[in-house]
Amino acid sequence: MLIAGEVHTGLLRGPDPVTSDQARRLVDLVVGEQVLVSERPIAYVRSPEMPIGVDCGLGAAGPARQVRGVGTALQRVAITGGHVVQGSAYAAFVRGDGGVRRPWSHYLTRPGVIETLGRTRWEETAAALAAPERPGSALDLGAMAGRAADRVQRSVAAGGTVRLRSPRTRLRWVASVEEPDAGVSRVGFSVGAGDLRVLRLTVRGVPAAELAAVCEDVAMHDWLLSALLEIIGKSAIGAMPRQQALERLLPAIDYLLHLWMPGARGDELTADVWDVLERRPGFSRQWDTLVHRIRDQLSVGAVAALAAVGNR
Repeated sequence: MLIAGEVHTGLLRGPDPVTSDQARRLVDLVVGEQVLVSERPIAYVRSPEMPIGVDCGLGAAGPARQVRGVGTALQRVAITGGHVVQGSAYAAFVRGDGGVRRPWSHYLTRPGVIETLGRTRWEETAAALAAPERPGSALDLGAMAGRAADRVQRSVAAGGTVRLRSPRTRLRWVASVEEPDAGVSRVGFSVGAGDLRVLRLTVRGVPAAELAAVCEDVAMHDWLLSALLEIIGKSAIGAMPRQQALERLLPAIDYLLHLWMPGARGDELTADVWDVLERRPGFSRQWDTLVHRIRDQLSVGAVAALAAVGNR
């Protein structure tokens, strides 16, 4: 059995963060279903899950042995801190009984489950789902995630001066499910070309929805780190007048620094995943180094401003 998904993370359109009520309305995408709302430790809203029917290849094996997937993936969208939007799609993959396609009524009773038809080798299927390049006819969870984020972005009123811009990132994740005991036994994270990141896990007895939430948390913090790296790079510290560099750093201080809370979900699964990621590649070590650099620039700038006032 496999669980796989993709998360697209980026800035919510508009000059300023939205309020919790505005965020809730933006993700209220399913009539009659409740939006998840949380204010602590940080403002967070998440849409209900929307099933998306699929019947396509999984991109595994060669032309002589194709693996087909039939069932439903789950799509959802979330807004964190009123400023970060995430589109997400995921599914659990199980071997279909008998290798014969069943009526849609069968698959609709199992939301979030895709059954494989054909001789399924899980290691090959996992590698195909995690691959940077996907065949055009294969299952595309990334497209579902992107559409979820786009749907919210189109609902945000345009206008005003945008102080902060940063591109989206994509986190593609695949978890191999091995034994019934709960827990995580292996975590591997890599940064691919462009905006793609890949997270590979080996887990035991983890519900798909909980695993998706952990991967969304990892995706958000990876995006925060990437956004801060880009802002510091564009500030050209040491290459331009300090005041100009500080002006380019201010949006990061206003909008991003307070969002850094890896593992804030507080459950054991999240703690297990972050325990590995904090050792290697060391998300928080790099984040703290960048934050200290920004604060050093602010301190030097403040000293220079006070010195200028004293010399008048």
